[in-house]
Amino acid sequence: MVVLVALLEATLRTDLSQPLLAAIVVIGSAPTLLWRRTLPLPMLAIAHGAVAVATLLMGNSILYTSVYVIVPAYALFRWGKGRDLLLGSGILLVNLVVSGLGGAPFADILGEVGLTVIVVTLGIALRYRARARMREIDRAKLLEREMLARDLHDTVAHHVSAIAIRAQAGLATAALKPEAATDALRVIEAEASKTLAEMRSMVRVLRQGDAPELEPELAPGRTIADVEQLATTEPLAGSGAAGPRVDVRITGDTQSIPPTVAAAIFRLAQESVTNARRHARGVSIIDTVLEVDEGGVRLTVTNDGEAAPAATPGYGITGMMERTSLLGGTCHSGRAPGGGWVVTAVLPRVGWTT
Repeated sequence: MVVLVALLEATLRTDLSQPLLAAIVVIGSAPTLLWRRTLPLPMLAIAHGAVAVATLLMGNSILYTSVYVIVPAYALFRWGKGRDLLLGSGILLVNLVVSGLGGAPFADILGEVGLTVIVVTLGIALRYRARARMREIDRAKLLEREMLARDLHDTVAHHVSAIAIRAQAGLATAALKPEAATDALRVIEAEASKTLAEMRSMVRVLRQGDAPELEPELAPGRTIADVEQLATTEPLAGSGAAGPRVDVRITGDTQSIPPTVAAAIFRLAQESVTNARRHARGVSIIDTVLEVDEGGVRLTVTNDGEAAPAATPGYGITGMMERTSLLGGTCHSGRAPGGGWVVTAVLPRVGWTT
């Protein structure tokens, strides 16, 4: 396009003393536009150098098409590196001085200065806007990976706890009921397969950023309906007295809860039940109550056991507090007034609607 316009201008204009030379200067330096992003400083030097030489040789008898040199100037301040910016600024300053030495009117020089300032400012503004955008994207990716990491911890801890409890039940009853050991091994195998499938999918997402390819029942996007299933999936079939009973009660309009909040509520309930089964002693019942009203959601998980410190500190409670905090809520864990242990999470609607 620059070449065609230069040829057309050199042909039609009658005030040029050397139209052929003026056209050759513009056409010869036009290819600098092709490498303006990868080599911004050399392309700027070539383009402005050609125009400066033409100005010294022909004075003001140059093509208006040579205004294209603002494009390499913009490219330098948009994609160039730090030291290149300083050198490029020097080239632009020299070009302005050459324009003055070439006999250009003061008004033209002033206009050239204004245009250069506008182009440079635009390049710098878009440069920093692009960087800010990249920082926002990186931050979003980091937050997403943190959420996936919490999901990975919650999921694996849940299944491993079930495996451990079922193994203990099998060992306790193996002497009197040998078939109980076989049943325990079957349950352990099923839970281990689920754990590996979910763990591999989430790790793949953490490493590559791919979308998880899970079966519907294993997908990380849980719903309020999955909270109800905790009552049937926590006490494993055939475990007898090996595990506590889990009761789940849900009241209110659960359809008004957004999917992301519903997934967080499920993870909070799952982690609370898992912690009770893993770390509390003498637990016979785990009472899970989910209340939904106009103010938001309140999740209360209470067990009647005695708290026992874990052998190694985990990230369960920390992850629960982080989840609720991200949604503008609060999470507390401590001894229940009537004995036992209680976890309470409150998620106000304002936390996920603003």
